[in-house]
Parts: sequence; structure tokens; C-alpha cells
Amino acid sequence: MDTTAPAANPAVERSAIRKVSIRLVPFVALMFFINYLDRTAIGFAAPNGMNEDLALSAAQFGFASGVFFIGYILLEVPSNLALNKFGARRWLARIMVTWGIVAVLFTWVANFEQLAILRFVLGVAEAGFFPGAILFLSLWVPAKHRSKILALFYLAQPLTTVIGAPLAGWLIGQHGVFFGLEGWRFMFLGVGLPAILIGVIAWFYLKDRPADAKWLTTEEQVWLTAALAHEKATTEQKQGHVSLKHAFTSGRVWMLAFIYFGFIYGLYALGFFLPTIIEGFQETFGTEFNVMQKGLITAIPYVPAAIALYFWSRDATRRGLKTWHIVIPAIVGAVSIPLALFANSPALTIAIIAVTAMAIFAALPNFWTLPTQFLTGAAAAAGIALINTVGNLAGFSAPYITGAVADLTKVGDTPQYVVPMFIVGGFMMISATLMVILSKQRSSRELRVSHDDLTGKTR
Repeated sequence: MDTTAPAANPAVERSAIRKVSIRLVPFVALMFFINYLDRTAIGFAAPNGMNEDLALSAAQFGFASGVFFIGYILLEVPSNLALNKFGARRWLARIMVTWGIVAVLFTWVANFEQLAILRFVLGVAEAGFFPGAILFLSLWVPAKHRSKILALFYLAQPLTTVIGAPLAGWLIGQHGVFFGLEGWRFMFLGVGLPAILIGVIAWFYLKDRPADAKWLTTEEQVWLTAALAHEKATTEQKQGHVSLKHAFTSGRVWMLAFIYFGFIYGLYALGFFLPTIIEGFQETFGTEFNVMQKGLITAIPYVPAAIALYFWSRDATRRGLKTWHIVIPAIVGAVSIPLALFANSPALTIAIIAVTAMAIFAALPNFWTLPTQFLTGAAAAAGIALINTVGNLAGFSAPYITGAVADLTKVGDTPQYVVPMFIVGGFMMISATLMVILSKQRSSRELRVSHDDLTGKTR
């Protein structure tokens, strides 16, 4: 097998990566922005009329928030395998239109049972989008540029709250404007329709591979295609043939899945309950905010999170990804998230939550460069989907456990979030520990491989 690296032309390389960064990443990030806004819109609706209108307890809200991930998990791996078979352009567009239709139906939900069913169906509709987007972008750029590309993509997630929270607040404020709909219902309608529109556009805009991109020059197409082919051949030569079965039985894949579980547990506990915690400022600190102000306050932690994500990933690209690029954020998040509930003012609470958000988002894009370092083809599609599937078990368990424990420990009629946030911190600390263990195992394996190469042994 010829694994000679393609001749490097720095000008062509820079130009190709720049064009991918400009033409593909912002559009896929926009898709992710709408995706994350649609799945977390329930968190904005809850304290702004939905919980009261539907008579939801904290545990019921937590269950409705989390049941989304059961549907998502059931079809995650099959959906990503379908994407690998049919192509990202068709499959990502199909997913987006489907979830947009379901998202719009939340406008007319009437009770807890309907809410839970729609959340489950929304998860089924969205299944495969996020790992599919990660795989799609990974197939467009070589590994050394992947941290940067995935960081630009991942910026959509914190920016969803920076832009989406005030937007949701404004939509909720339009109470009765559209056919007499309550504000929270109008908000669901307003964030669901764009998914259908962008999904249709994606069918025509996205391309499955560099050779199909007319916005690349011939030289750029040749370099990208050769660089990606060389990287795939090198990975297969080092790892041997990585079968689909191997993706499901690999200890490294499962270790990465459990590491991701801790990060997602923190992310969704924060995402779903931050608006509720802000709602509690009135009772705790004697402050009162209108809907728009609450939306702006919810957005505050995600501004520094977006900045930290960008510069932390930029450092990982410059130095090469190091274990501490993932471990340090995990530890910082684990320590900071429970501390927020002991702050003595709204400003300090939000500041500490901002540190937690910075930690989580700094780690995630760097984490997602790891699977494609040892998986290719269908095995990469399955492995990424499996990691995301296990991680999204946290998407179900985090809001449900958080709500249930908050109800169990409530004082009077007020749910308490101290114990749930310590649970969140514990899961993130486990992620940091597992990442250190995985790094040591990887170093030990690479040392063995190097020794075998030197002594002429066959692996």
C-alpha cells in the first residue's frame, strides 16, 4: 500500500482549508445552531408559562426534557450508517426537514403526555444529525486541521444560547400576537420553521466530497483528496483493517463514550435548568427580571464559553492535541458547577456558571478529533455514533435525575439543586480520570507498536 504523503504546497493547502472554513463550516454550524435551539427550546418554555399551563412538576419536566434522548439513541447508529451509505448531503437534509416538522407540532401540545410523546418523536427525527455533521466535516479536512474546523463548527452551540436565549425571550414576549397563541407556544413555532427551510437548502448546497465542490480549484481538489486518502491509508496501515464490528467492541471507543457521557451530563444539566435557576433568583435574592432580561442573563455564560472554545481549540491545533486540552476543562467544570449554588448574588452565580460553560465547551471540539484518529469508513460512522449515543444517555439522565433529586430535596414547595449539581460535578471528574487512563493506555500501545516496527514483528 502506498502511504506516501502528497506533496505539500502551503499556498494550496491554506487556500483549500480557508475555503472549506468559509463555504461549509458556517452552513453546517447554522444547521447545528437550529438543531440545538430546537432541542433545548423546552428549557426556555418551562419557566415562562409551559410548566404552569401544562401543570408539570420538576420531575415531569425533567422526564419530558430527557425522553428526547431515548428516541435519539434508538436510531443514532443506524442513522449514521445510512449517512455513510447515502451521503451526508441527502441524509442531513432529510433529518433536518423531519425534525423541523415535529418541532412545529409543539405549538399545540396540550398536556404532559403529549409533550413527552413529541419529545420522544423529536429525538427519533433528529437521530444521527450531530455525529453525521462531525463525520461530514472530518471527511473534508486532514487531522491536523480538524481541531480548528470542529471548533468553528462547535461555536454554534454556545452561540445558540447567546443568540437563541434572547430570541426565545422575544418570541415568548409576543403573547397572543399570532392567532392568540401563548408566548411559549409561539416560541416553539418560531424556532421550528427555520429547520424545514434550511433542510431544503442543505439538499442543494452541501457536497459530499472535495471532488464535487466546484468552488475549489482543481489543485485544491487534488490536494484535499490526496491528503485525505493518504491519512486514511496511514490509519488503516497502523491500526490494521478496522471492521464495523471492531467499532462496537473497541475498548477505546467505549472509553471515549464514557468520557463524553460526563461532559454531556454537565452540558444538559446546565442547558435545561439554567433558565429555571435564573427564575429562582427572585426568591433567593429578591430580584425580579422580565422575560427578555431572563433570556439575556441566560445568554451571558455562553459568550466567554464561545471565546474559550475558540482559543483553546486554536492552541490544540498549534501545539497538537494534548491530553490536558481535555482533562483540565473537565476538572474545572467538575469543581465549578456545584459552587454556583453557594454564590451570594446573581452576578457571582452567573460568573461561576460561565466558568463551567467555558470548561465544557473548551473540551468538546478537541474531544471529537479523537475517534477519527483510529477509525475510518463505516467503522468511523458507527464509532462516532456509538460514542454520541452513550453520551446522549446523559442527555436523558441529566435532566431527569436533576429534576427528580431537586424534588426529593425540596424545601417546602421549592426544588433544591445543590445535590443534583454535585452529581454533575462527580460525572465530569470521572471523565477527567478516564481521559488520563486512556492517554496512558494509548502511550503504552504506541510504544509497543514502535518496538514491533523496530524488531520487525507483525502485529
